[in-house]
Amino acid sequence: RSVNIVAFGNEKDGFSEDNQQPSLIWSYLGRSALISQIDSSLSASHVGNPVFTEYQACIFGNVRLVVHDCPVWDIFDSDWYTSCRLIGGADIIVIKYSVNDKTSFQELKDSYVPMVKKALNHCSVPVIISAVGARKNGVPCTCPLCTSDRRSCVTTSEGVQLAKELRATYLELHTLNDFYIQKYFGGVLEYFMIQSLNQKSSEKMKKRKKTQKCHRVQPPQLEQPEKMPILKGEASHYNADLHNLLCCCQCADVAFYPEDLSRAVEAHKIILCSVSQLFMLLFGVKSPSDAHDTSIVQLAQSLFAVQAGDPFPSSPPGVPPCVPPVRVVVKDSVFCSCLPDILHFIYSGAFQWERLEEDIKKKLKDPEKTEHVLEKVKCILKTPGKLNTVKDCRSHHMKPLYNTSLKLFFNTPILADVIFKIQGATVPAHRAVLVARCEVMAAMFNGNYLEANSVLVPVYGVSKDTFLSFLEYLYTDSCCPASILQAMSLLICAEMYQVMRLQHICELYIITQLQSMPSRELASTSLSIVSLLKKAKFHNSDCLSTWLLHFIATNYLIFSQKPEFQELSVEERSFVEMHRWPSNLYLKQLADYRNYIHSQKCHCTVM
Repeated sequence: RSVNIVAFGNEKDGFSEDNQQPSLIWSYLGRSALISQIDSSLSASHVGNPVFTEYQACIFGNVRLVVHDCPVWDIFDSDWYTSCRLIGGADIIVIKYSVNDKTSFQELKDSYVPMVKKALNHCSVPVIISAVGARKNGVPCTCPLCTSDRRSCVTTSEGVQLAKELRATYLELHTLNDFYIQKYFGGVLEYFMIQSLNQKSSEKMKKRKKTQKCHRVQPPQLEQPEKMPILKGEASHYNADLHNLLCCCQCADVAFYPEDLSRAVEAHKIILCSVSQLFMLLFGVKSPSDAHDTSIVQLAQSLFAVQAGDPFPSSPPGVPPCVPPVRVVVKDSVFCSCLPDILHFIYSGAFQWERLEEDIKKKLKDPEKTEHVLEKVKCILKTPGKLNTVKDCRSHHMKPLYNTSLKLFFNTPILADVIFKIQGATVPAHRAVLVARCEVMAAMFNGNYLEANSVLVPVYGVSKDTFLSFLEYLYTDSCCPASILQAMSLLICAEMYQVMRLQHICELYIITQLQSMPSRELASTSLSIVSLLKKAKFHNSDCLSTWLLHFIATNYLIFSQKPEFQELSVEERSFVEMHRWPSNLYLKQLADYRNYIHSQKCHCTVM
């Protein structure tokens, strides 16, 4: 017997300096007298960003307790399949928040509660809303950079309203001591655990009574089909790809110099412009008249100067890729000394603010100079007309910038330095993005190939729509195929350019769509599953081809009646016959049972 609990949310204050405060779940597991044999493990989407912590323990003596604690809500944005799987397998859901973090509560209410309701899909899973902390009524923050008011807390009525919306139980835990953890939170949680175990035992008893109800000769039992192979998704390496672009200095088209021109720091216009309005002004993507915030224009003029004689801000069409980088002089010597760290921060996704603070503090060792540099970075990254506060710059309040901002430059001639010619049409692109995201294109543009010195690059073997979808993935790290056939075309393109993660995404999309297709639609569809199998094998999609063979075998009675079934090879036919469902043995037992019922002159209630 087991109980599965899923906890979402961060109960710690958004402005709290105490990062060592134990979580609500860990405090309960460590203090409850009913818990034993606690074990924990960390699951991560990529290194350094934990998605959830899994705890396993025993409760009530021999009941297995599994808890998934997800402190960040970003799992719903980055991995919808995992979040739905966690909620779907949950017996109890716990939603936590800090009463002193109004911003996080509002984001939870506006953005994530609708997602939770959608994932629950009318399931009767008990939900516990836990409001953690004592409301603080101190004076407001006196920092000139901080516009937040620490007295703005989440009220009890707001928490109760949220609980009503989710039909949940509302708890207020003023502190994580023994009373609130063991007797208050623990008492409610253990009540729902007992309810869940009783429900499971009741369902098990009903099944057992049903099997024992009839003592006469029973029809043969149809076993469930074999479990199909599970296709695991590949973690995103989008931020790492663009960070490696900075480290390798490939396709750099801008170089920053101090005023004495003693050294150079190379970068890429497309990346800088994707994160900052200031760089758009500096590199001519926008004119000063388009700027809605004069402070950005003033900062660009006071901090940077484009060296005279360079082809800036605009280059004539058809410029060969060997044009030297644009020279930009950094007028502020202190800022220039920290520029490598700032560029690493931007290329890593522009959301690891604490790490940037630490690196600049170590380098300058002067609080005033450190604050001076960080203030300029915030001005460079801020949205026009909106003040970036210290709180806004904390990592848990920021998301990677260019995975959405780069989309602004997708399929546009702005800053483009390569043009693909496909099916009579032209598609502009940026070598820096292509080289960073695709190893095949990196070799093509940096090796001894014709494309390395050409602006116009022909593309063969794929359609324009498929190639545009492929480029969109390189720019945004996401794709949304419109159909199974389009997903297969995109998979073929991904295999051509050796972008394995995109290939896995297309495989997962095809599998998901086929699994959701009802038997009646599967029998009447004109989509050839055998043709998909052949293409998957030809383009080295081993996971998809194996899954499709199992899919055909599992739906044997449907596919064996279709003409395409004859196109299977001898080896494939042998695999399908061996793993077919229902099996030949079951069909023989069913025929024998029918004959028995007929001989007894008894009507078969099952058939």
